[in-house]
Amino acid sequence: MFYKDDRLAIFIDGANLYAASKALGFDIDYKLLRQEFDRRGKLMRAYYYTALIEGEEYSPIRPLVDWLHYNGYCVVTKPAREYTDALGRRKVKGNMDIELAVTAMELAPRLDHAVLFSGDGDFRPLVEALQRQGVRVSVCSTIRSQPPMIADDLRRQADNFIELDALREIIGRPPRETAPQEG
Repeated sequence: MFYKDDRLAIFIDGANLYAASKALGFDIDYKLLRQEFDRRGKLMRAYYYTALIEGEEYSPIRPLVDWLHYNGYCVVTKPAREYTDALGRRKVKGNMDIELAVTAMELAPRLDHAVLFSGDGDFRPLVEALQRQGVRVSVCSTIRSQPPMIADDLRRQADNFIELDALREIIGRPPRETAPQEG
C-alpha cells in the first residue's frame, strides 16, 4: 500500500494514539515511528495534535510535546478546557479533530498518501474528503484491544487499515511507570 515515491504525511491524534497504545500495553517511540514512515515514502510532514492544560505548574505531556517539536514533528496544541460534569467530577476537554482535519485538507493537493493515527469515527468524513481529492488514506489504530479502539465505519472507509499492535516491534517500547499522560 506504500510506494517509495509517495508524498506522505502523518497525522497523530495524540490522545487517541496514547489510549490505543496503553490498551495494547506498550509506549510509542516517536523517533522510530517517524523513521518507519520516512522509509515507506517521502515523508513531507509529521503532525502531532494534543490539548494542554494551562495554568498547571507541571504538565506530564509537556516533555513529550517539547521533544516532538525539537525532533521534526509539527506539534499543534490548544488549551484544554476544564469543567465539572453532572456528577461533580472534574473533567478536561481538549478535542483536536477540527485542527487535524483543516491541516489535512490544506495539504491534500500536495499529498499522495495520508496516515491517520486515530480510531475516532468522527474522522470518517475527513477520510472520504481526502479520498475524493485523490489521496490514499491509511488509518492506524487497533481492533485487538477490548473494546476495539477504532470505529468500524472509519476502518471500512480507509484505503488501508494498519493494526497498531502489528507495529509494536517496529515503533514500540516497553511502557515506563512515569510515562507522560495524554488527556
